Amino acid sequence: MIVVTAALKGGVGKTTTAVYLAAAAANGRRTVNLVDADPQASAAEWLEVAEDAELAEVNLVEAPTERLLARALERTGADEVTVVDTPPGQERLLEKAMGLANVVVVPTRVGGVETPRAAAVLELLPKKVPAGLVLTSARTFTRDYQDAVAEWAEANVAVWGSVPERVGIAAGPAGWLSPEGLEIYRGVWRRAQRAAR
Repeated sequence: MIVVTAALKGGVGKTTTAVYLAAAAANGRRTVNLVDADPQASAAEWLEVAEDAELAEVNLVEAPTERLLARALERTGADEVTVVDTPPGQERLLEKAMGLANVVVVPTRVGGVETPRAAAVLELLPKKVPAGLVLTSARTFTRDYQDAVAEWAEANVAVWGSVPERVGIAAGPAGWLSPEGLEIYRGVWRRAQRAAR
């Protein structure tokens, strides 16, 4: 199973989503690979220094070019899970990754330029590939949040999870995975698995 975290804009929680999804998938019996396709290598750095038990069994593959990414994804075995952290702003590489994916997770925030950017990612998505959103840094008690969820539902786009703003999940390599964040992403992982069937 290949899961691609996709965003055209940085700063929406794409790397954090990829790392947490890999940690959630690692609780199963399958081999889990995290492919860092971003030249900044933030996911690679996170895995290299993380001390979390959930990440200890995750294999890291750095593939910052289309060619290396394609090779890494083609090597995913039948009983393996590969989570891909794509780079922002590289539309061609993103399309290549989504074309090889079984499922796509699109992290986004509510409001501003975020909604059109997430919609642009969904427009690049091949028709056969299911996708869902993760609303990051969400102020779940606000009218804006409720309106955004309703608008995505009206557009027939699934929201697989919301990470409340108060949940400190983005500590990166310097901190431990948040138990509450892990629980949220386990829910996203379950929805992604169901959609990919």
